[in-house]
Amino acid sequence: MNSFEFYNPVKILFGEGKVDEIANEIPEDAVVLITYGGGSIKKNGVYQKVMNALKGFKVVEFGGIEPNPKYEDLMKAVDYARKEQVTFLLAVGGGSVIDGTKFIAAAVPFTGDPWNLLVGGKAFTVENALPIGTVLTLPATGSEMNSGAVVSRKSTQEKYSFGSPLLYPKFSVLDPTFTYSLPETQVANGVIDAFIHVTEQYLTYPDQAHIQDRWSEGVLQTLVELGPQAISNPLNYDVRSNIMWSCTMALNGILSVGVPTDWATHMIGHELTAFFGLDHAITLAIILPSLLRTMRDEKKLKLLQYGKRVWGIETGTDDIRVDKAIEATEKFFQSMGIKTRFADYGITIDQLKPIVERFKQRGWKLGENKTITSDIIEAILKGAL
Repeated sequence: MNSFEFYNPVKILFGEGKVDEIANEIPEDAVVLITYGGGSIKKNGVYQKVMNALKGFKVVEFGGIEPNPKYEDLMKAVDYARKEQVTFLLAVGGGSVIDGTKFIAAAVPFTGDPWNLLVGGKAFTVENALPIGTVLTLPATGSEMNSGAVVSRKSTQEKYSFGSPLLYPKFSVLDPTFTYSLPETQVANGVIDAFIHVTEQYLTYPDQAHIQDRWSEGVLQTLVELGPQAISNPLNYDVRSNIMWSCTMALNGILSVGVPTDWATHMIGHELTAFFGLDHAITLAIILPSLLRTMRDEKKLKLLQYGKRVWGIETGTDDIRVDKAIEATEKFFQSMGIKTRFADYGITIDQLKPIVERFKQRGWKLGENKTITSDIIEAILKGAL
């Protein structure tokens, strides 16, 4: 196991009715900006519960934050927050709303073009940010318990991640009943997003990190077991509780301490969303199986362990067992109703060429061994056709 430092200050308020306690977590004199997405929280009652919990506070709101939050829209929220002299942000929604709110939190006090926070490098770090809290309604990204965010820019078809310890939420409310009304597709997307968050911290090479491996395997097994149940039995509190906590645990930093990681699936997936508008989880479900096949030699030992411990695959040659593990992974995504090939979405190899070219221009080397170059990315994309 490698040396590491671990820090996560987020207070979790987990369980039904916990939203009633948020007033205890916000300064009494705060001007609160509530951020949310398309307005489903006003239909399912979450909005009113939040407003009831904020009685006595000055509250303003900004809605309409889209999936894969757009820089152009978020800047409108930044201008509004400055105008209203907002001092606390409360994100009510899923990962996109929370990610967008983190950007708002960093951009409001920032001098200059806030896009530089994403693309400007070390010269443009987050040095100040408004405090935020979250009320999670869509388990998926883990953004409610980490310090990172991803923002897209529509005008340039770019999607970048950024982060700072200043962007950890002060608190996050996780009420499983707030997920009951989610469409099946969003539930499936959330399960797959969390699943792949785990694999990118786990499917690398053995590093004598037994605790992290067992944690990762436990989260993966839970998602495999309960993911389909979350769709077939949406009002089961215990199932939704475990799905919600699995998604949070998948990316709150605990699984990645002391181990090598490989975020290539996400980096490639971000480009697919930027170019084609595909759901984030769909891009990951397309890329991961092909990436595992392409990089199977480097990941062989961990793939064998994964196959045995998560899928119960113990017979056959090493190559057969690796094949079965990757096949089981792809079939799981498909069992959740998610298609895993570019052809399923009408995307051709010619349409993918600009993505390869973009990685070539950037000169990025991805993967746990920094061996995934633009040529390998091209092979991964072709393998997913």
